[in-house]
Amino acid sequence: MEKEIEISHEKEVDIYRDTPVRLLGYANEVGEAFRALTSKLFVYSTYGVSSAYVVADTYDKAKKMSKQPGATKKAVTHAAVDTLVWQAFASVIVPGFTINRVCAASLFTMAKVLPKVPLSTRKWVTSAIGLGCIPFIVHPIDSLVHFTMDSSVRKYLDLKQEVGEKTE
Repeated sequence: MEKEIEISHEKEVDIYRDTPVRLLGYANEVGEAFRALTSKLFVYSTYGVSSAYVVADTYDKAKKMSKQPGATKKAVTHAAVDTLVWQAFASVIVPGFTINRVCAASLFTMAKVLPKVPLSTRKWVTSAIGLGCIPFIVHPIDSLVHFTMDSSVRKYLDLKQEVGEKTE
């Protein structure tokens, strides 16, 4: 009686992209949404959380690259640079700036349009607007950062295609 060999097609789970750990990358967006209601220290600490997430993901991707057969120091460095730059822009810089500007614009607009509404109410509405924008900015920002990196930085990095990744 022959034993059947079970072939596993399970993809390795990337805790930084496939689990709730990914939400740590959005901490600074939440901080920006609450900027009008909280201290600068709170907002800065959310940037610390997001930045720690970026550094941890960068380390993870560099470590995974180093375990690939035939990986060179150059390939490991390039994997780390790609992850660091992508995550810095897609998780921290662009979304933080975007939510900051959305909230600033909403607070300014409400002051002009609804001056009789108490400032504390306008600040809470601003935070709600900022939080409400987060799900809508993630994919466009990710796509923009991918396009920009594919058109610039990635042209100079020695990165191997992942299995199943689309080639252009």
